[in-house]
Amino acid sequence: MNQLQNFTKGFFKENPVFVLLLGMCPTLGVTSSAINGLGMGLATTFVLVMSNLVISLIKNLIPDKVRIPAFIVVIASFVTIVELSMQAYLPSLFDSLGLFIPLIVVNCIVLGRAEAFAAKNKPLSSIVDGLGMGLGFAMALTMLGGLREFLGSGKIFNISIYPEQYGSLLFVLAPGAFIVLGYLIALINRLSVK
Repeated sequence: MNQLQNFTKGFFKENPVFVLLLGMCPTLGVTSSAINGLGMGLATTFVLVMSNLVISLIKNLIPDKVRIPAFIVVIASFVTIVELSMQAYLPSLFDSLGLFIPLIVVNCIVLGRAEAFAAKNKPLSSIVDGLGMGLGFAMALTMLGGLREFLGSGKIFNISIYPEQYGSLLFVLAPGAFIVLGYLIALINRLSVK
C-alpha cells in the first residue's frame, strides 16, 4: 500500500469514528464545541504519531508476553507529555477536556493502531498511518463538535452565526451527541453507497 493510501484511509475508508466506531467515549464526551473536538483530536493525533513511531522502532526488542503492556507504557508516556503541555500552555482547553486527556492511554484507536499497524510496519509507514488516523479522528470530532455547537448555541469556534436564543440546548447536552453522531454516520453511509 502506498503512503497516500495509508494516509487517506483514516479520513474515509477506515475513519475511526464514522466507519470503525472506535473511540466513542471521547467522541461523545468532549464534542460539545468545535474547539473541544479539535483539541482532543489533535492531542490524540500527536499520541498516535509518536507512539506508532516508537513502537515501530522497538517492536523487535519487545517479547511477545509483554507486548501490550509495553505498548501501553509507550502510549502513556506521550499522553503525559500532551497532558502536561496542555495544562501549561492551554489551561482553558485542559480544564474543558478534563479526564478525557488521560483516557487517551486506553483509547482503542491508539492501542489498535499500535497493535495492528506499527508493530508490523516500518517507521515512516507507521508515522503516516498515525497521522492519517489521527487527523481523521480530529476531523470527525471537530465536525461533530461544530455541528453540536452550531445547533445548540448558534456558534462555531465561539463565533456567533445566529442569535443564541434560537439554538436548542438539547444539542449541547449529552443526548445531542448521540443524535448528531447518528445523523452524521447515516449521512456518511449514504454518501459512501454508490
